[in-house]
Amino acid sequence: MNNNFPVICLEKLHGNEREATMARIKDACENWGFFEVVNHGIPHELMDTVERLTKDHYKQCMEQRFNEAVAGKTLDKDEEEQEIKHMDWETTLFLRHLPESNISELPGLSDEYKKVMKEFASKLEKVAVMFLDLLCENLGLEKGYLKKIFDGSSSSKGPNFGTKVANYPPCPKPEKVKGLREHTDAGGIILLFQDDKVSGLQFLKDGHWLDVPPLPHALVINIGDQLEVITNGRYKSVEHRVIAQKNGTRMSIASFYNPASDAVIYPAPQLLVADSDDDKKKKNQVYPQFVFQDYMQLYSKLKFEAKQPRFDAFKASLPPPIIPSA
Repeated sequence: MNNNFPVICLEKLHGNEREATMARIKDACENWGFFEVVNHGIPHELMDTVERLTKDHYKQCMEQRFNEAVAGKTLDKDEEEQEIKHMDWETTLFLRHLPESNISELPGLSDEYKKVMKEFASKLEKVAVMFLDLLCENLGLEKGYLKKIFDGSSSSKGPNFGTKVANYPPCPKPEKVKGLREHTDAGGIILLFQDDKVSGLQFLKDGHWLDVPPLPHALVINIGDQLEVITNGRYKSVEHRVIAQKNGTRMSIASFYNPASDAVIYPAPQLLVADSDDDKKKKNQVYPQFVFQDYMQLYSKLKFEAKQPRFDAFKASLPPPIIPSA
C-alpha cells in the first residue's frame, strides 16, 4: 500500500503555496489522522535543549527505578512466549500547563528543565491554537469556532493542556510486550516531539500498521476523539501504538491540547448535511453530545478498548442537534 507519509512545511502557509499546503493538511486530516509538520516556528535550539534535558532526567531519575520495578521482574515471570497485555514498557512523567501549571511542584526536575519546559509548552500552545484555526478554515467553519468550543463555558477555567514525557527503554523481549498498547487519544489535538533516532511509533491505516518516521525537529500531529465528534467523523482519531525495541531508548514528548472540563462537545451544525427537514438533519448527526469531563471519566476505564463503544455510551441520551437559525 502507499506509505507516502505526509510531511508538511508550515512556512508555505505564508506564501503563494498556501492553497496547496492547506489542501495537504486537509488530506492528512481526512485520510491519515497522523502527519508531521516542519518549520513550525519553534526554534531548533529550544527543541535540542528540551531533548537533552529530558534524556538527562531519565538517566538520572527514572532509568534505575524502571529497571528495578519493571524490567528485572516482568518478562521472566512467565516463561511461555505469550504477549503481556496488561502493561506498557515505558516510563512516564506528566506535566500540566493549563488551566494551571504544576511544573514548579514536581520533585526531581532541575530549575533549568522546569524553565525550558514552560517555554516549550508556551510555544506548543500557540501551534495548537493556530492548527485549530487552520482546521476551521478547511472545514468551512468560522475562524475561532473550535477554540470557542475548547474554551468551555463563560465560567470555565479554559482548555486543558498537558504533556506526557515518556521514555521507552530497550526491551530484551519486544515480542512479549508493547511499548504502549494500541489506543486512540481522547482529547483534541496532539503535538508530539519524538526521538529522531529510535523509532517505534505506529498508526493504523487501512488495516495496516505503518511507522511514523523519525524526523529531526518535526512535530507529529494527530487527531483526538473530540475532533472526530465535532467534525461529525470527517476527521477521525486513529489507533496507534509504540513497539518496544531491543536497542536504544526512545524519547516521546506528547502534548495534548484538550477542551475545558465543562466544554460541551457535539458535531458542528454546519457540518451536518443541510436539509430543511430537522428530523433528517438529526439522522445525519452521527456522534453524540456530551461534556468533556464525562467522556474522560469513561475513557480512563476503556482507553485500550475500541473507541466506538465510548461514543455509543452517550448516544442513549443524545439531545436534538443544535441547529443554527436561518
